[in-house]
Amino acid sequence: MGRVARDDQLLTTFRFEVSFDRAAGDGPQALGDGGFQEVTGLEVEMDVAEYQEGGRNDGVIRRVGRAKYQPLVCKRGMFLPSGGDAEPELWQWFTDVVVGVRPVRRYNGSVRVQDQAGQTRATWRFIRALPAKIVGPQLNGKSGEIAVEELHLAHEGLLLEGTT
Repeated sequence: MGRVARDDQLLTTFRFEVSFDRAAGDGPQALGDGGFQEVTGLEVEMDVAEYQEGGRNDGVIRRVGRAKYQPLVCKRGMFLPSGGDAEPELWQWFTDVVVGVRPVRRYNGSVRVQDQAGQTRATWRFIRALPAKIVGPQLNGKSGEIAVEELHLAHEGLLLEGTT
């Protein structure tokens, strides 16, 4: 029979941090403060090549292919430092890439999931990320929702810490 987990053994998804450390290019060594409200795209998919072997009519041979990494999508509320304007750092990174600043600034980073006591229990590491898309807040004069910006990151690898 399968193992049944107690509630205190399950990770929740509401307490996490995202960090960025520059891997290439000029610019700030770190990016952001980790305060994202949502992160999606912690996915890896592998291509599987199928070969039809002559004389074998009961199936196909399946071979390992390349890994494909989904873009990470990070959402956060737009911050206003005391007495200032919205933080432009993510937009500046994207703009630098668009206008041709070379070498392209890339960041390695991590997504750390914490338990209720604040201890890190799972860490995903991504490498050589660059901004693929940035989305500003959805403005609506009829609502009082918080302005949320969205950053899509294309990266070259994703690994759950503890695996090789």
